[in-house]
Amino acid sequence: MIKIYKYNEVNESEIFLRDIKGLDTSAVVAEIIANVAKNGDKALYEYSEKFDKAKLDSLMVCEAEFEEAMSLVDDEFKDVIRRAAVNIEAFHRHQVRNSFVITDENGIVKGQKVMPIEKVGLYVPGGTAAYPSSVLMNCIPAKIAGCSEIVMVTPPSKDGKINPHILAAAYVAGVDRIFKVGGAQAIAALAYGTESVPKVDKIVGPGNAFVAEAKKQVFGRVSIDMIAGPSEILVVADAASNPAHVAADLLSQAEHDRMASAVLVTDSYALAEAVSLELERQIPLLARAEIARTSIDKNGKIIVAENDLTLAIDIANEIAPEHLELCVDNPFDYLDAVKHAGSIFMGRSCPEALGDYFAGPNHTLPTSGTARFSSPLSVDDFVKKSQFTYYTADALSKVADKVAYFATKEGLTAHAKSTTIRSEDK
Repeated sequence: MIKIYKYNEVNESEIFLRDIKGLDTSAVVAEIIANVAKNGDKALYEYSEKFDKAKLDSLMVCEAEFEEAMSLVDDEFKDVIRRAAVNIEAFHRHQVRNSFVITDENGIVKGQKVMPIEKVGLYVPGGTAAYPSSVLMNCIPAKIAGCSEIVMVTPPSKDGKINPHILAAAYVAGVDRIFKVGGAQAIAALAYGTESVPKVDKIVGPGNAFVAEAKKQVFGRVSIDMIAGPSEILVVADAASNPAHVAADLLSQAEHDRMASAVLVTDSYALAEAVSLELERQIPLLARAEIARTSIDKNGKIIVAENDLTLAIDIANEIAPEHLELCVDNPFDYLDAVKHAGSIFMGRSCPEALGDYFAGPNHTLPTSGTARFSSPLSVDDFVKKSQFTYYTADALSKVADKVAYFATKEGLTAHAKSTTIRSEDK
């Protein structure tokens, strides 16, 4: 059963404690990465047999497999993902940054070029955790940014095939190439390149602990989006909230992972008790009841800040959740007070699941308190910037002594000389 805390009656360290201990995967992942870097495709085929129980003839998904997948997916799903894609694209179009040029009258030109990252690798989980929504959320911003190639990797099933709903989403999103590779070995293939899988410049997308560790280990050779932890939701709800709705929203994240965190912060002890009862009623009805049960028992909590929604927001800021719901009548009254959250869902009719699938804002979000300094995935993640500077000879002569003076204060006399030598030549 979920734990209920009165904010002013319990040590803060207990309230903010979270049980997220996991496997130490570093050594296993390091061995996998080294093997793929050395042996390429041969290692990938061997890992497919070992981990996925799939004996593959080819790593790359062919056109016939795309066509088969589209025939297996019902028309309603195709319609839903197309409509979701429209919403996601419309939202992310507003994030596009432009290059700029600043021209001074005295012969100085400065500016910034915004350029797409050329090759992006997209990891998509398979099996029981197959998320077509992640294909849309990761691929569409990259397309908007102008990335020249998007390469997707995802683990095959035992028959060597890819989940058809993932392939349908990849088709709608515009993925260029797809490879039947999962786990840490897929991250290694994208980072180092193999005979089949191209080396990319950035890797994005969610995965299990082995995938997260692999992304961590290859960072520096390639860029990555983030090291994502278990899913999180924090609901701020007042006394007028419907306990059944609040419980359902908490469970929407608890069902993801046994280490997921579902937290309610409320100004009403009566609501806290009602939500606790609703959780007990709803959990047995879930398809993933065992996972949700463990998540709620280990990491779920209700924090009561009696008669004080302002304190409830302060608590939310302290936790800095991945997903934050404001289940109140006038959510915009509290929006400015929210300082740390990945994505904010406003009002009583905006469950977090809207953001996972359909509304348009990205669902790849900072976790584990990193919303204090990190942002949701966006078009910005798929571009890089270069600066440029131009000075005429006359413009340089007017500031050369100042630059040289600054350089000598740092003990860098060659820097100083490079600015004064041009006037000495005259």
